[in-house]
Parts: sequence; structure tokens; C-alpha cells
Amino acid sequence: MADLVKQILTKPIQLADQVIKAADEASSFKQECTDLRSKTEKLVALLRQAARAGNDLYERPTRRIIDDTEQVLEKALALVLKCRAHGLVKRVFTIIPAAAFRKMASQLENSIGDVSWLLRVSASADERADDCLGLPPIAANEPILCLIWEQIAILYTGSVDDRSDAANSLVSLARDNDRYGKLIIEEGGVGPLLKLMKEGKTEGQENAARAIGLLGRDPESVEHMVHAGVCSVFAKILKEGPMKVQAVVAWAVSELAAHYPKCQDLFHQHNTIRLLVSHLAFETVQEHSKYAIVSKATSMHHAVVLASNNNGNAVNTVNKVVEDDDRNHIPHPLGNKKPNHMHSVVATAMQGQMKPPQQNPVNGSNQTIQAKVSGNNSVKQNHVNHHTQHSLSSSGVSMGNKGRELEDPATKAYMKAMAARALWKLARGNSPICRSITESRALLCFAVLLEKGPEDVQYNSAMAVMEITAVAEVDADLRRSAFKPNSPACKAVVDQLLRIIEEADSDLLVPCVKAVGSLARTFRATETRMITPLVKLLDEREAEISKEAAIALSKFASSVNYLHLDHSKAIISAGGAKHLIQLVYFGEQIVQSPSLLLLCYIALHVPDSEELAQAEVLTVLEWASKQSYLIQDEEVESLLQEAKSRLELYQSRGSRGFH
Repeated sequence: MADLVKQILTKPIQLADQVIKAADEASSFKQECTDLRSKTEKLVALLRQAARAGNDLYERPTRRIIDDTEQVLEKALALVLKCRAHGLVKRVFTIIPAAAFRKMASQLENSIGDVSWLLRVSASADERADDCLGLPPIAANEPILCLIWEQIAILYTGSVDDRSDAANSLVSLARDNDRYGKLIIEEGGVGPLLKLMKEGKTEGQENAARAIGLLGRDPESVEHMVHAGVCSVFAKILKEGPMKVQAVVAWAVSELAAHYPKCQDLFHQHNTIRLLVSHLAFETVQEHSKYAIVSKATSMHHAVVLASNNNGNAVNTVNKVVEDDDRNHIPHPLGNKKPNHMHSVVATAMQGQMKPPQQNPVNGSNQTIQAKVSGNNSVKQNHVNHHTQHSLSSSGVSMGNKGRELEDPATKAYMKAMAARALWKLARGNSPICRSITESRALLCFAVLLEKGPEDVQYNSAMAVMEITAVAEVDADLRRSAFKPNSPACKAVVDQLLRIIEEADSDLLVPCVKAVGSLARTFRATETRMITPLVKLLDEREAEISKEAAIALSKFASSVNYLHLDHSKAIISAGGAKHLIQLVYFGEQIVQSPSLLLLCYIALHVPDSEELAQAEVLTVLEWASKQSYLIQDEEVESLLQEAKSRLELYQSRGSRGFH
């Protein structure tokens, strides 16, 4: 930086020396030239001071101010050169207005003010002391820019507390105006913000993380921050930082992923998914085998569970790490004192997930322990002690996180809400990330949190499940591996989705309906319990809910669903036909199209249904075929004609009420 600054300052210093020399040689307007010479001497002294302090100067305003100063000195030199003696005739015909000297003197004063401000703003906190920087003359046209310069300069050279305040000021600016956010990025604010996140106190780290999240409002800005190393800094904080900072970082991750989906894979490469799931699982489920989340054993002496095989050799792979004894047992975060249905589901899932030795994804080494039955209690005790010691440095939970249980409930709840939000945004449209999430305990966590979590935790969990199931709908491998009908985690999630749909009175309804629709191809023929509550949503609901219910049911009745016949009959049995007829005739336009599509599927698959005949569905389809706005889609038009043909074939005029 020092060499660059010296290079920038070389020309203006040379120009200033030329102005001084030319002013000494002036033969006309001597007084005016003397005034200009005095101001130029003051300016060049500041320029030389800036050259000596080159390594400490903040580059962005340095370039802008020195460029302007150079232009002023060029004009000053041209003006002073006109005052030199070049013969009587030239002196007579060279006319210099007095206003030109006044204007030039003012410009030199402005340059002096700009360079003085640059030296002050680039000074260290001790040198700057309590001196009020004010705004330089260059700020006349764009005062916000200079305010941004000042705050970023403090981030570079200020004390820890000053840097925290500066980050908070940038948060306010970025929140107020998108353009200010772009200026902060353009003026080099991302680097010192990331540095503050690594070095600052808790408050400073929070402010810096919040600023980063607010700055990521468009793909270009997020891409710039990714290149600056934001992924690695965020991963380090999520692993080792204070929970308050981790929560803000999780929120920032969600913002960056939402505005620039290409960064999803980069966060994945930095183990962000694993770290977020660990925060979601903390005090939600007691074990997290894939990612070695520390679990609580009921007793130090019973941490290792031994199972005997038929030959009498007891070998058990233990995938959990003992962190502490029974005295510090962490209660369920939701405060319920009695075991409930979800707790039994989670317990069953935990037992079902005990797997053979697997590789720890963090350090690449096998963290499995095999204990043979020998009746020697000392072996068991050593086994426990080894894992107690290992848990302190386990990759899933660092020493810095050992005190997480001491955080206040509000911070824990906010952490879970933001972790769920980050997973929601990271999972959107990304199969590898969804696979990583579903291979962990995240689905069980979502099931627990959907049942008893705080409102924002429930909503973000529902949205995360919605995005994961949306990806599973188009990714057959993910659908088969993550949402197997006999999977305890899948059952737990589906139970909660169904409960919310049956209650039908919360903000979670739409994402849960979408999630069930995405899972339509995973349900067995006998699994029809979700059809009836979805059909009920077709009746006298808000247009948005009726639309999503119709779309979800269409995925059950669609021809691509192997069990479309069973599901279509279930929809008819639940009274879906009469609701769909009302929606096609009288519903809002956003509801009419999906309702018509569903009605066509049902008519196509069960054309001999007496219920459809009694409801005069054929008449509805004939009416719809004449409404141009309903058949704009070629696929819908083709399906409508096919459904009509099937109904005409199977239903007589008499069965349709024509006698």
C-alpha cells in the first residue's frame, strides 16, 4: 500500500513544486500569485506527510482526493504560468479576471481540507483521540460517501469498541438504502468487517455479521463477499463463536443464500450444513450420530450400552459421546416435563439409527468404539473416561460451545430459528444439501420443533421441510432415501404436517400443504389419512389455501403417481368433487385452474364413478372447455378433452340427470 500511495502522490507533489516556482517568477498579479503560493506550500506539506504515512492511508478516499487535488494543481499551474514575463505584447493581451484567482484560492483551500481530513481519518485511534472529523469539502456533493469512508477507516484503525460502533453505523446505513450498501462494498468495507468478526468482542462480531447480512442484497454483492472469504469466517464462528453471534451469522447465511443461490455449494463445502444442524439438534434431540453431536447419558457408568449376539459375544458400536454426568443433564428445551408422543418417536428413531462404525465427517478418522463383554468394570470405566475426555474436543462441539446450555432461553430459541432459516434457504433447489440435511438428524429436529417450538422456529422449520420435500419431489434418489415410508424420521415429520393441516388455523398451513403434496408419490395405497384434511381445505377457505390444497391433491391424483387410482377414489370418497365444482364455477381465477386440473385427473381415472355422475362433472368440464382463460395451457386443454371423452364413454345421459 505504501508504494502505491507514493506512486499516486508523486505527480501532485511535483505539480505543487512547479506552482511554487512559477509563482516566484510571476511578473503580474504578484500579490495573487503569492497567495496561491502560500496555499500551495501548505498543500504540498500535507501531501508529503501523506506520502510518509502511505502505509496507513485508507486507499479508496486517497485515490479520490488525490485525483481531485491533482486536477486543482494543474489548473493552478496553468493560471500562474500566465503571470510570468513573456514580453510587453503578451502581457497586454493576456487578460486574467480577478475572479479566477479567487476561485483557484478556494479550490486550493478545499484540497487542503480534503487532504487534512484524509490524514485524520487514516490516523490510529490514539492519534485521532476525540477529534471530530467532520466532513471534508469533497463531501459537498455526496456526504454519505464520506461518512462511509470514515466508518470504514475506523474499522481499519480504530479500537475494538470504536470498530464495533463503526460496524453498527454501517448496519444503519445498509438497512436504510440499497445504494448505501453497494457503496460500502465498493469502498472496501467487507474486508474489515470480516476481520472484526474474527477479532472483535461479542457486540462487534454481532454488528459485523448483521452488516454482512444486510449487504448481501443482490448476486453481485454476495459474490464479492464470497470472494472475500465470508464462507470460511462464518463457518469458524458457527463452530466456535458465542451463541449470540452464531445466531446472527446463521441469519446472515440465510440472507446470502437467498440472494445468491450459487453460494449454497460453497457454504456446504465449508461444513456450514453440519454446523447448522448441530445447533438445531442441541437440546432438541439427545443424539446426532452422523455429526457426533454430544448427547447426555443418564449416568457416566451407563454411557456404553452393550448388546449380546447369538454367540455370546457382545459388540456394540457407540456413536454418541458422553459430555457430562447426570447432574448437568440438559432438560428438553420445550419445557414439557412428561414424555409425549414426539419424544417416543424420537427415542425409537434414535434406537433405530445405531449404525456400524462410520467415518467422522469432520476430521476424517473413525470415531467408533467397540467394547467386548468381559465382566471387567474397569474396562467400561476407562471406555467412558476416554469418551468424556474426547467429547471436549469432538468435532461436533468445540470447547467454546461447552457452555451453550448456560445461554438464556431467548438466545437458544433465536439460534434455532435462525439455524432453521439458514437450512431453509440453503436447501432450496439443491439436492446435495438436502441429502446432507436428511442424512443427519435434522428431520427429527424439525418434527420436534414443529410440535412444540416457538412460533418463528416452527415457521422456519416448516419452510425448510417444504424446500427439502420440493427437491425430493423431482429427485427420485433423495425421495427414496430420505422419505422411506418405514423411516421413523419421515413418519415423525409427516405426523406433524398432517396435524397442522388438520388444525388448519396457523401460518404453517401453506408450507405444510405444499410439503405433503411434494411427498404424494411416497405414500402407500393404504396411507390415505392426508386426503380428507386436504379435501376439507377446498371448502370455504382463503383462495391461497384452496389453491395449494388443489395443487397438492393433483399430485396425488396425477397420472405420474403410481397410486393415482387409489388416491382419486379417496378424494371422491372425501367429497372432493362437489368442492371442486364450486371452485371451478365460482372460485377466484388463481383457484379455478388448479381445481379444474384436479377435476380432470379424477374424471380421467375414475370415469365410472357414480358420485361424479351425480355431481354432473361432465357438464362442468364442457363449460370449462369454452372458457378460454381456463385452457390457455396446452397440457390442461389436452387433459380436459381426454377427461370429457372418458366421462362421455362411461356415463349415460340418464345418469347425468337427463331423462
